[in-house]
Amino acid sequence: MEVYFQSDQGKKRNSNQDYVATFCNQQQYTLALLADGMGGHQAGDIASRQAVEEIGQNWQKTTITESQKATQWFIQQIQKANQLIFEKGQADLKLSGMGTTFEAVAVFEDQIALAHVGDSRIYIVRDNQLLPLTEDHSLVNELVKSGEITKEMAAVHPRKNIITRSIGMPGTVEVDVATYPYRLGDLILICSDGLTNMVSEEDILALIQTKESLPALGQALIDTANQQGGLDNITVLLIDFGGKNHD
Repeated sequence: MEVYFQSDQGKKRNSNQDYVATFCNQQQYTLALLADGMGGHQAGDIASRQAVEEIGQNWQKTTITESQKATQWFIQQIQKANQLIFEKGQADLKLSGMGTTFEAVAVFEDQIALAHVGDSRIYIVRDNQLLPLTEDHSLVNELVKSGEITKEMAAVHPRKNIITRSIGMPGTVEVDVATYPYRLGDLILICSDGLTNMVSEEDILALIQTKESLPALGQALIDTANQQGGLDNITVLLIDFGGKNHD
């Protein structure tokens, strides 16, 4: 297994509010985390960094070896982080309303456990297909699901950046969790919407199929998002389970 991640400010933003990192627990199982923060006065940076560092450091203390246990752990940890970030935002006017998306993938012997909040995404690449393992928690996705707008309309909708779930919201946050089997040749892509709002899934898959190494692929994904406008911070995290052509 090989892991690579890269984050880029993009062309239009003054700062990078995305945060990405990996951690190992006591049993040497890897947890990959990605968060896309929101809020003015650098509040988004604080929210995304705190969520990732807090949960990542707690993972380092665990002895979890099973994907099902990891999903339950994710739910508890994300609720705690949600409460902490909400309270921090309440206590300091400059941080008011801050929040973050959150993506987690823990890798075990033959399965991954994942957690998802917001509109960052987790994909698996298998048999030359880019398969989404998450569904955006966004206003436009709700409109698509209810049949009010098409997927094509959602891509250019003026309110496409409004998310319906985040870490830092009042009360409890509903967390999507799942376990998923992987096999040799699979590739996991975790990314912020700075990639998927700029680069189509077809183009993402084409880049994956042509790149030889993870660093080259990570750079190509970010370069393409910037070439298409780079309107947001762009972060990608790749987990490669071997097999060169991902087929």
